[in-house]
Amino acid sequence: MKPTLLTLITLFLLFNPLINNAQTTKKIKINGLVLFAQKPIDVANVTLHRSQDSALVKMAITNKQGEFEFLDIETATYFIQIQAIGFTKYSSAIIPIKENKTILVLPPINLFAATKELGNVTVTSKKVFIEQKLDRTIVNVEALATNAGLTAFEVLEKAPGVVVDKDGNISLKGKQGILILVDGRPTYLSGQDLTNMLANMPSSNLEQLEIMTNPPAKYDASGNAGVINIRTKKTKTVGFNGSASVNYSQGVYPKTNQSLNLNYRVNKINFFANGGYSYRENFQEINIDRNFVDMQTSKLLSSVKQLADVNKLFKNYSYKLGVDYFLDKKTTMGIVLNGFDTKGNEFINNSAVIRNDVGAIVTKNRANNENIFNNMNFSANINFRKIVDTIGSEITADIDYITYQSNNKQNLNNYFFDAYDNKKNPDEFMRGTLPADIHIYSAKVDYATTLKKQIKLEAGIKTSYVTTDNNALYEIIQNGNWQTDLGKSNHFKYEENINAAYINLNKKLNKKWVVQTGLRVENTNANGKQLNTGQTFNKNYTQLFPTLYIGYSANDKNQFAVSYGKRIERPDYDDLNPFYFFLDKYTYQVGNPYLQPQFTHSLELSYSFAGFFTATINYAKTNNIIQDLFDQIDSTNTTFIRKENIATQKNMGIALSANIPVTKWWKTNLYTNAFNNQYKGLINGKEEQIEGATITANFSNQFSFKKGWAAELSANYQSKAVGGTMVANPMGAVHIALSKQILKDKGNIKLSVRDLFLTQNFTGYSKYQNIDIVINQRRDSRVINLGFTYRFSKGKPMQQQKRNGGASSEQNRVKTNQ
Repeated sequence: MKPTLLTLITLFLLFNPLINNAQTTKKIKINGLVLFAQKPIDVANVTLHRSQDSALVKMAITNKQGEFEFLDIETATYFIQIQAIGFTKYSSAIIPIKENKTILVLPPINLFAATKELGNVTVTSKKVFIEQKLDRTIVNVEALATNAGLTAFEVLEKAPGVVVDKDGNISLKGKQGILILVDGRPTYLSGQDLTNMLANMPSSNLEQLEIMTNPPAKYDASGNAGVINIRTKKTKTVGFNGSASVNYSQGVYPKTNQSLNLNYRVNKINFFANGGYSYRENFQEINIDRNFVDMQTSKLLSSVKQLADVNKLFKNYSYKLGVDYFLDKKTTMGIVLNGFDTKGNEFINNSAVIRNDVGAIVTKNRANNENIFNNMNFSANINFRKIVDTIGSEITADIDYITYQSNNKQNLNNYFFDAYDNKKNPDEFMRGTLPADIHIYSAKVDYATTLKKQIKLEAGIKTSYVTTDNNALYEIIQNGNWQTDLGKSNHFKYEENINAAYINLNKKLNKKWVVQTGLRVENTNANGKQLNTGQTFNKNYTQLFPTLYIGYSANDKNQFAVSYGKRIERPDYDDLNPFYFFLDKYTYQVGNPYLQPQFTHSLELSYSFAGFFTATINYAKTNNIIQDLFDQIDSTNTTFIRKENIATQKNMGIALSANIPVTKWWKTNLYTNAFNNQYKGLINGKEEQIEGATITANFSNQFSFKKGWAAELSANYQSKAVGGTMVANPMGAVHIALSKQILKDKGNIKLSVRDLFLTQNFTGYSKYQNIDIVINQRRDSRVINLGFTYRFSKGKPMQQQKRNGGASSEQNRVKTNQ
């Protein structure tokens, strides 16, 4: 079942005719020189466009002397555009190419600085918080002062259209199932593990969030609601440069995070590294009220009132090391190593009061539970990039290896009393060891070129192979000795191989119309085995995933776009594993090896005006949607959660966003999304229909004052929301911040308060059939933060690529319970 390179090499060779055919014979050579203050600009992007329709003809990159050239150019009229980091974009006048010339030498082109230089520090202009693009929404993290000192998880909570539920599950525009990428590469995590990784990634390491609700065929088809790509900072200067940040936060408990980013470019080699440490101490108060009702008569059988005080402490160390080697102007090879190590403890003091049908206390349960976390992640990426001709055709390749290991433990101690606090039943003690060992191998090759008639082609292939090994061992004390609990212990192994190929075509029909279409095919082969019981399952299926985008520009200010895409959401590896994870004696979660993938068809229509206002209408239908389902065992007053393919979901919504420059010193960003979720299907063998409308809103105000002062006021709100069988009540938060440039603008100090009025608390309920549960949850959400960032640079701007690794959706499905 392990993939071989034979398929990759064979399909890769199929692209060679495209590479050869993309080149044609021309006649004239163009030479040019790019300068700034009479000094040459290295690694500037120079593009040659046909003046008739602005079509891209060729691309070039300036050398150390600032020189560039275009070979074999046909006689026609053209114009040149130049982009270089730290400089304003340049567009030339019309350049006629005549037949009586063999070489055209252009006058020197002088660029203007887009930033002002203070010593060795480059101070860039302030970015807007939200940018709308044709196929994505971009969130510039540092544009909001209140993002200082936060984590990537908390920044995501404030992003437009993004909602995080009480368990840390991320949804976008009312749909769950997000593919999370970091610098275009998958995280290979999901559930609590993904939450922990994002919660230990400082915002000072982040540059942008790219939110794509209908990603093109190039991306893995995984992700029911789309893709969120977290772009981290990577310094782009020749020489030595970097940044350091320190943040201290205080809620009920303290939190800190520190990070260091370094970059060094010399000759053909570029080294980069960053590291971080974070300490986070948090609390949760969880109140759960449950009524156990007879399914047939609806008569109350018993009730349980539960209160859990949870204290969490996490320490996280993360690192990233990499090197890019520039073999020549057109060829780059690189290696990137990533990793993190998380250790932590979770202490739960739990009390549960069980009453009979007339309200009399039957049992009081007190529990002291401890969860010990020890998780390690390591990934290695080898990448290659080759520009194969003068029009910018390129081949990229990636090989990835990821390993995720955890050795988590649980200790559960239960004590039982009657209504008068007298000892009622013998104490119960249980302990669990929950190791997870996951290995992921991935390889991909991508090719991009421009064909005749300016058709842009992208194509690629990918293969991945995943193995997971979970051996959950639970023990209980019997007769004074620890004995294996065979009913709860389980050893589960899982293997999965996914092979994929895609093609994507983009054509600008004229000045007003552009069309892009793509097709991705994915073949999945999976098998799992429970070693304790010998039970096995196998899944083999092949699916096509088409995409279509049509853009129309009525004029410079009014643009329209329509897009369609089909996507898949496969079960998380751990959700397929039928082992138990306990909150207490009466509440636990269990996996389901019979889960099937869910498929989503989505359609969007968007309108953009003058780059500051965007409206989007969306519709999506998901079959076999995977949702948490509550179930009960009335005889033991036990409630458990399992994943099920419960229903078909229909999601309809409208989103509005605007970037409004109120004054020169005041800018406002507004976003609101209204959507309706409908779930219809069989739940526990009975037809159910659950439906509800929701409104989410985000707004932020940025204020820029003299002498480097800035401030921000922002807020987010969610009305009542339906997510499967759970209904969440309204919630929201207000955030404020103040910042100041110091140390000759080399440093920045920020003071912020998150959730100023302590309103970001979850309350909700689930009521259907014999299920009647009400949940109230409060956490350490009001936090004051003081942060300091210092940037240093000894060098000049350069251009540097970000690697998009070969592994895509697999890592996002790694989940070991914590």
